[in-house]
Amino acid sequence: MREAEIKALLVDPFNNAPVILLKDRHSSKAMPIWIGESEAMSIAFGLQNNHFPRPLSHDLMKEIVDNLGGKVEKVVISGLEEGTYYASIFLQNASGETVEVDARPSDSLALALRMGSPIFIEDEVFEASAIESPFAEEEAFQGFVDSKMSLREFKKLIT
Repeated sequence: MREAEIKALLVDPFNNAPVILLKDRHSSKAMPIWIGESEAMSIAFGLQNNHFPRPLSHDLMKEIVDNLGGKVEKVVISGLEEGTYYASIFLQNASGETVEVDARPSDSLALALRMGSPIFIEDEVFEASAIESPFAEEEAFQGFVDSKMSLREFKKLIT
């Protein structure tokens, strides 16, 4: 299993769909996951540490977990079948027991951002869909992300 971090939230110019880039913390590879617009908005708010005037679903989930004395131990992108990613949220309840909950990757990532929880990707999933980043150094990768290049431009650089 690989630990990852959200490095970018981009828009695929072919279909105007939001894409999350998850970067492996120990390599230069990144894995794109296409997500829905409302989840992208929630993730963007989480990345910027902004708050919506009224709680979004993921803010509500965080409040429920916190108020019940629980925590999100980790989220895991656990499967890939016919182009659909699968994930699990590992919740620890107030008595210390861990429960695995099936969830969409986008919801898992939005909640992980709010809870400060680590993100993992199963090796098989990562190897099947990861792309090599053209940047050897973290600063170069961050500069690329900050330049707001589209995923299409990113793919051109690595092929």
